[in-house]
Amino acid sequence: MTYILLFCLLGYLIGSVPSAVWVGKTFFGVDVREHGSGNAGATNVFRVLGKTAGSTVLLLDVIKGLFAARLSYLYVNTVDASLTYTEILDFKIIFGVMAIVGHLFPVFANFRGGKGVATLFGVIITLNPGLALWAVLVFLLVFVPTGYVSLGSMIAGISIPVLAMRVFSMYQTGTVIFTVTLAVLVVLTHKKNIQRLIAGTENRMKIFGKGDRKNKLA
Repeated sequence: MTYILLFCLLGYLIGSVPSAVWVGKTFFGVDVREHGSGNAGATNVFRVLGKTAGSTVLLLDVIKGLFAARLSYLYVNTVDASLTYTEILDFKIIFGVMAIVGHLFPVFANFRGGKGVATLFGVIITLNPGLALWAVLVFLLVFVPTGYVSLGSMIAGISIPVLAMRVFSMYQTGTVIFTVTLAVLVVLTHKKNIQRLIAGTENRMKIFGKGDRKNKLA
C-alpha cells in the first residue's frame, strides 16, 4: 500500500506541473490566469498567447496524463511483476486520475489549474490509442463547424464511455467507472461554458488566421 500511495503522489506531482502558467510567465511574462477566461489550460493559452504557445501547452498537458498512466509499468517492474492485464489497466487509471487531479489543483501553482481535458486525453491514449483517436474525431466533428472548443470537449468526453464499451468492448469494471465518471466531470468542469453557450456569449476559436495577442491581453 505504501508503494501505491507513493506512485499516486508521483502521478499527482506530474499532473501538477502548471504548463500553461510556466510557459506564459517564462516566455511571455504573462500569467494566463489573469487574462481571457482565467483558466490555466491550453484553450485559454491559445486565445491569450497564440497558436505556438497553445500547441506547446496542449502537448505538455497530454504528456502529463500519458506519463502518469504509464507509471503502472514502472510499478510492475519495480514493485509487483505478478499483476494481471486488468490490474495493470486499473493502475493506469488510478495514476492517471491522480495526474488529472494534479492538473485541476496543482500544488506548484497555488492549486489554480485548468479543466484537465488534455491531461485526460493523455490517459486515454495509454488505455487505448484507438479510443483516443475516436474521441479526437468526435471533438473535431463538433469543433470545426461550430468553433466551440468547450462544446467539442464536452461531447467528446460524453462519447468516451459509449465508444469504450460499444466499439472497443472495454467492459472492465475500473474502465467503466472511470470513463463514465470522466464524462460527468468534463461536463461539470464546463459549467460556466454551458451558461455562456446558452446565453450565446461563449467565445469561438478560429482554426485559421492569426490572432492579435496585444488585443487579447488588453
